[in-house]
Amino acid sequence: MGKGYGQYCPISRAAEIICERWTPLILRELMSGSHHFNEISYGVPLMSRALLIKRLKELELAGIITRQEKATGQGSVYLLTPAGEALKPLIDQMGVWATHWTRDRLSPDQLDDRLLMWAMRRGVNLDAFPSVKVVLQFDLRGLTKGKQKERSYWMVVESARVDVCFQDPGFGVDVVIAADLSTFTHVVMGYERLDQALKTGSIAFDGPSEYVQQLPTWLYLHSERRHLSGIAPFVIGKMA
Repeated sequence: MGKGYGQYCPISRAAEIICERWTPLILRELMSGSHHFNEISYGVPLMSRALLIKRLKELELAGIITRQEKATGQGSVYLLTPAGEALKPLIDQMGVWATHWTRDRLSPDQLDDRLLMWAMRRGVNLDAFPSVKVVLQFDLRGLTKGKQKERSYWMVVESARVDVCFQDPGFGVDVVIAADLSTFTHVVMGYERLDQALKTGSIAFDGPSEYVQQLPTWLYLHSERRHLSGIAPFVIGKMA
């Protein structure tokens, strides 16, 4: 870790551990159920792998996480210690504070389609989904990173499990969500109203009427996310 503040104050000592660049976001991923290196890396796509390795080692030395070798001997599993678990309310309140006190509008450089989908996999209302497999296709346009301006993702929900895929998993699609990335992100975050986006056509749903009607409830698209805690106990899937 960087040079400390040289103070005995408990706040300064805590800041030396958790206020390093990227560390709160790493903790967010761990608290959301990401326990493997690649899973954590998906949640911090702009962070170099070398720096992620460094931060994980620092958190381990500080007693915030433990690293366990996989049974196969390939790779590690990162878990929060009791000290790390005790940080959940603090990280959670950071998200709550930002939701209420930062500017609602997101700038283009803050939009990231992959990160949005990776985060959404743990933010679905599993209790509202039918008991059968449901496949959602997201056709996102107006991408801001890279040369590609449109990209599709697939979300497969089955048996209380959520998988998000970069490539077509080969299942029949139940509902297609076609949306402008900026508008969809703002709706997901509760900064824009879904009904207005549907009226202007910046978001459109295509599928059986009973599924289309339930979709906003499945994905918390009626501004509920704005009132959910920052680290909610959502079931974690994998990015295929």
